[in-house]
Amino acid sequence: MFAECQQAEGSVGVVGMTDATSNLDSHGRPLGVLRLSLTARCNLACPYCCPDSRDPEGMLELQDQLRLIRVACSLGVHTVRLTGGEPLLSDRLEPLLTSIALGRPAGLKEIALTTNGVLLSPERALRLRRAGLDRITISLDGADAASIARMAGVQGGAKAGQSLLNQVLSGLEAARSAGFDPSQGALKLNAVIQKGRNDDQLIPLARLARDRGVELRLIEYMDVGSRNGWSLNQVMPALEMVQRVASHWPLDPVGRSSSSTTSRWQYRDGAGHLGVIASISAPFCGDCNRIRVTADGQIFTCLFASQGADLRPYLRASEPEAQLRERLSDLWTRRSDRFSEERRLRGDVDKPHAEMAYLGG
Repeated sequence: MFAECQQAEGSVGVVGMTDATSNLDSHGRPLGVLRLSLTARCNLACPYCCPDSRDPEGMLELQDQLRLIRVACSLGVHTVRLTGGEPLLSDRLEPLLTSIALGRPAGLKEIALTTNGVLLSPERALRLRRAGLDRITISLDGADAASIARMAGVQGGAKAGQSLLNQVLSGLEAARSAGFDPSQGALKLNAVIQKGRNDDQLIPLARLARDRGVELRLIEYMDVGSRNGWSLNQVMPALEMVQRVASHWPLDPVGRSSSSTTSRWQYRDGAGHLGVIASISAPFCGDCNRIRVTADGQIFTCLFASQGADLRPYLRASEPEAQLRERLSDLWTRRSDRFSEERRLRGDVDKPHAEMAYLGG
């Protein structure tokens, strides 16, 4: 079924390219998505992510972030995803959205946010919508109190887990009420599935998402960072996840669109869609179009990179934007990253990586 879904997408090619077609990396991949981290801190302590307790020094200022977005869009970026850590902890979030709305760069089609949803009150969700946010993805790695507490790394057992689950589900409904419509792809759920830790939550999570009319995206446990003790035997392959869900609710393949991280299925009974992100078992490096910039201005051209390059000297207001544009273009066109494919071919899992919360996922 998984191979059938991969074929359903058709050929993977370069689509929707702007005048920035000359900015192809060494594998012919165009730049399309900027993932911008606003903080490395988080109010949870998920063991697969291992967030920092404090932000790094030299955090980007609002004008730095705006300059970065403006120049990145001139090079082909059409989507900006705001991440953390937990981006709702950042006091930069709403001012950044408001400032982008005042002078939205040409070519910027979408601004998205990834959050754990704990701080997503009805008032906050409405402010984000009015400020120009287009999409929200909420992370939820379990559907019962004990699993939530375990996967979020919180103290207090099932009682704390139930409180957290209630907060996240309230955040989900707050986003829906604010106008983030799941039927239009503007509201989704993410779940990292780790074999032996929360794989028993596959069906409860799928049921929860179906009941709420929200697409669930199941994510293979990834070897990002060096703190989480990752091993291959903790990875549940996407195919197995799909097969388990399909044994309860039959699925038909939809496919993976060009440069997307997600292969999608449709429930045969009409109850929406399911997605999987299979960066371990079925890497999609071949059309990856993403760069990541951390809260302190380090740029990474691969989620699995060991280190980035410092953009801060090019983000200063005293420096011409042309220098930043040249630097970004140079970093992208020299890019050759395809770590997941290489890992699969060579079994290379010992390379050190930057931490997930620092990179912004």
